[in-house]
This record gives sequence, C-alpha cells and structure tokens, in this order.
Amino acid sequence: MVFSSLTFLCVFLPVVLAVYYLLPTLRIRNILLIVVSLLFYAYGEPIYVLLMIFSIVMNYLFGRWLDSQNQTRRKAVLFLAVIINLGLLVIFKYTDMILQTINSISGSQIPLVGLALPIGISFFTFQALSYVIDVYRKEVPSQKNLWNVMLYISFFPQLIAGPIVKYHDIAQQIHTRTADSREIAEGLRRFILGLSKKVLLSNTLAITADALFGAAPAEINILSAWLAAICYMLQIYFDFSGYSDMAIGLGHMFGFRFLENFRYPYISTSIKEFWRRWHISLSTWFKEYLYIPLGGNRKGLARTCLNKMIVFFCTGLWHGANWTFVLWGLWHGAFLLLEQVCPIHKLQKGLAHIYALLVVCIGFVLFRADTLQQGVFLIGNMFTGWEFTHLQMTTVLEQMTPLLILTLLCSFVGCTPWLPKVAQWCCEKGGQKAETVGYVCSFLLLLLCMLSLSSGTYNPFIYFRF
Repeated sequence: MVFSSLTFLCVFLPVVLAVYYLLPTLRIRNILLIVVSLLFYAYGEPIYVLLMIFSIVMNYLFGRWLDSQNQTRRKAVLFLAVIINLGLLVIFKYTDMILQTINSISGSQIPLVGLALPIGISFFTFQALSYVIDVYRKEVPSQKNLWNVMLYISFFPQLIAGPIVKYHDIAQQIHTRTADSREIAEGLRRFILGLSKKVLLSNTLAITADALFGAAPAEINILSAWLAAICYMLQIYFDFSGYSDMAIGLGHMFGFRFLENFRYPYISTSIKEFWRRWHISLSTWFKEYLYIPLGGNRKGLARTCLNKMIVFFCTGLWHGANWTFVLWGLWHGAFLLLEQVCPIHKLQKGLAHIYALLVVCIGFVLFRADTLQQGVFLIGNMFTGWEFTHLQMTTVLEQMTPLLILTLLCSFVGCTPWLPKVAQWCCEKGGQKAETVGYVCSFLLLLLCMLSLSSGTYNPFIYFRF
C-alpha cells in the first residue's frame, strides 16, 4: 500500500488539490504534480522510485535521440528502447518465474533471486514505451522538456494501477488544460464511486473469495466452487474498475481527461465484446503497439490467428509472473479464435450472454488460483462436485452472511448499466433537485467508505502487483 487510505483521503489529496489551484501558472502546477507523484510512489517504494526515474530519463533521451537519426537508425534506436524497457520488466518481474520453470523442466536447483516487485512496473513501463513508439511513428514530437515526460509517466492517479494512458492521448493536455468547479465536483463524484466499488463491494467479496480459494479440498463442492468463482469474478471487476474510476476522477480534478477503462464487460455476449469492454487501455495498447505491427489481420487467416494468440499470451504474462496468468490469456485467445469460425453472434442473446459469462468466470478461476492444479480442481468441482457432506455444507453456509448476500445483490446490479440509466433519467426529470440528491448520496457513500476504512478492513488493490 502506497499511502494508508485515510491518510490519502484526509490529508494528501485535499492538501495537493488546494495547493495546486493556489499556484498561478500551469507550468508551476505541473512541477507540483511531479513532486507529489514522486513522493507518493517513494512513500511505498523508497528504493524503486529511483528505478522509475531512471526509466523516465532513459526514455526521454530515447525520444530526443530519435529526432536526430535517419529512418534506418531510428529503427535501431526504437529496437534498443524496447529491449531495455522490456529487459527491466523481465529482470524485476519474471526472473524467478523463468528460474522456477527451468528448475521444473531440468530438475536443477538454481536458487531464486527473490527481487521485490516494484509497484506498478508494468503500467509505467508500458506508458514509457508508448511515448517512445509514438515519437518514432511521428504521431507526436519528442518532448524537449524532461519534466513533461516525467509528469506523463509518474502522474500519481494512474501510476500504480492504471489505466494505461497512451502518450498521444494526453500529450496536448500536459501543456493546455483547465478545470472549473463543476468539473472538479464531477471528478470528486467519480472518485467516490470508484472508492465505494473497492471498499464496500470488492473488499467484502474478497473475504469470501479468499476463504474459499484457501479452503481445503475436502471442504469444496459444487456450491462452494461456484460461490468462490462468482465472488472473485465480481471482486476483481469492482477492484480494478473502482481504481480506474478513482484515477479518472482524480484526473478530472486536475484538468486531465483519461479515456474510459471499463464499459460494463459482464453484459457482453461474446469474448470479443468482453475485451472491448474490459481493461480497455491494455487491450488497445496491445492492439496499437503489438497486434497491428505484427501484421494484424492483413496477412491471411493463419497469421491472424497466430498474432491473436501472441497478443493474448503477452496479455496473460503481463498480469503476473505465473503460468496460471499465461493460461488465462491463452484461454481467452482460444475462445476469440473459436468465435471466428463458430456463429456465436447467431445465438439467442440470453444464451450468448451465458456463454460469455461462463468463459470469463472459468478463466478468472485460473487467474486467481495459486497453482494450475488448484485451478483445475476448482473448475472440476464447479461441474462435478455433487457431494454435500456436513463439512462442505458448513463451509458454504458460513460464508452466506446477510452482508455477503446484500453485497452480491448490489454487485449484480452494479456491474450493469441499469443504475447510470436510472440516474440519467432522474436528472433529466428532476433537474437541479436530482443533481443535489446525487451529491448527497456521494457524500454518504464517502462517509461509509471512511467508516469501513477506519475499521481496518482495507485490502490493497489487486492490480498493485502488476
């Protein structure tokens, strides 16, 4: 955890926001944001903040270098930038995974390195690569000002868990942006919505998911396996979409406009649609910087299939240094390929929705499992665990508390666009009164979140470790 949540809410954010708007010029405000972003990261990673600064300076220099080279040398500079950035990511994130794999295959006993994982290294590495690649493609000019690159990569709202902001989407906003009182208020409401998703929904679901994924095999049957899968599926959505809402809201408060990262992915009727709605910033990053450069769908069916599987292999690997993440990525890639030859779109909408949810839910069991064996065991019990011993039923019933049932009901509603549509209808009909009620509800949600956080029930965001 970077800052304690209450410290962030009650001290860090109000002070930074107040000082920011007291400063006279955008240039000085940008310097403030750089300083507080580095302090924010250094609070949790005092050593690895130097790694992030090294990455920023290195990629700034690569951008400047690209400006002074001919096309052949520009390709060499880009290749070097990609190799060094990904090399740092491999060293700090995947070294032990590689060594464990070698040991498992060869039977050797190579000792593990045990490097601590820098928080958010996957996010800031991909943002740094976005800058260099955009400069190489001449979509944007290279920054002559190091501090502008530093602000882009280190900006604290989306630094440690996204969304991944591509440089060409935000380059202009670094130099020119404004935020009036109404936009600040809307940003605050979006921030509170995200915080509520995390604290009130995700954290409650996490208690049950952790308990069941940590239960002994003898305690698991079809009921507990499905409860574990559904709770984690909802937990990770509200955890990650909650953080994205918080980052987007904070961006609004400082005048930045970040693109949406989630669009109700659990209403999808295919896996293709799911990836248009889930972690949009990552899927579009891979599309723009990997899938299209590999050839996309321009080189025949076989090459298109291979390109998609490469992208989803990398998508899984990006999420964590464990083969369960890779299998999760390949699982989704396989169903994307299946949808190219099977007429999923011709299914009745309800059946297509069930199909998509089933694929996603099973995939998240692999994603959450500590080992492949545990994942396969739980998936197996989701369909064959027809035993109802006293121990197994006790395990299920202990989790079915009134709080969990209420949280599940709220979560089922919250992962659909039903509530925003109702809120929009109320605003259209009620005008200013409805808007006032909305602000009061946001304030009450904030109070509930603070009460929950003060009780010590906070769990770190899942994506902090990616």
